[in-house]
Amino acid sequence: MNNKIAIKLTNLDKKYEIHHEKPTLMEKIIKKKKETFWALKDINLIIKKGERVGIMGPNGSGKTLLLKMIAGITVPTTGKVETSGKIVSLIDLEAGFHPDLTGIQNIFLNATLLGLSKKDIDSLLPKIISFADIKRFIDVPLYTYSEGMSLRLGFSIAIHSDPDILILDEGLSVGDSDFQKKSQEKLHQFFLKGKTILVVSHWPDYIERNCKRVIIMKEGRIIRDGTTALINKYKSQNTFKHWRKYL
Repeated sequence: MNNKIAIKLTNLDKKYEIHHEKPTLMEKIIKKKKETFWALKDINLIIKKGERVGIMGPNGSGKTLLLKMIAGITVPTTGKVETSGKIVSLIDLEAGFHPDLTGIQNIFLNATLLGLSKKDIDSLLPKIISFADIKRFIDVPLYTYSEGMSLRLGFSIAIHSDPDILILDEGLSVGDSDFQKKSQEKLHQFFLKGKTILVVSHWPDYIERNCKRVIIMKEGRIIRDGTTALINKYKSQNTFKHWRKYL
């Protein structure tokens, strides 16, 4: 892959089998057919290093699934995913955690999975703990944590791992209002560092403010790919509801 390319997707498809009800053995023998749903179809995409890309589209269009494939959380049915550099996804913040391990042990486990060395983790540990604001619970098993505490810890690990490619959902909501403000300030720093960033959003203003390239999806396919001029075209309509009719 070209060293200027961060992400390359080739002929990417994702298929799911749909079972409306549990068939009997005889029905399986007679019908021999299964209904399929193509969640992604014919995805070919190249994202260069340093690009800030916003992905938009109605619910069910495949936006988050596409990002999960890039992050390696799920795999395609057919096609190829190629990436260059460390990827951190802020979609599934609790991935890589073990409930029986303490907060500190989970930091080492999760950060190791993200590619950090023990030396790097030791150096970052005070910052991760401080940012997550777990305090005295950092030494107790994760199963005693509230969901908010687990998410804060996952966010802190991810954001301090210095990824080359950052994948996030604009609707990310972690912790109370103070923590959310702190999180958004940290994310804004990434937007200013020249990192490769992919963000899913329903809101044109957020994409226009933070991204230079816009991808619009519908029914598992990429139907538009261009600059933020795409947003301006649709924003010229009266409301976002009217804008979505064009999707």
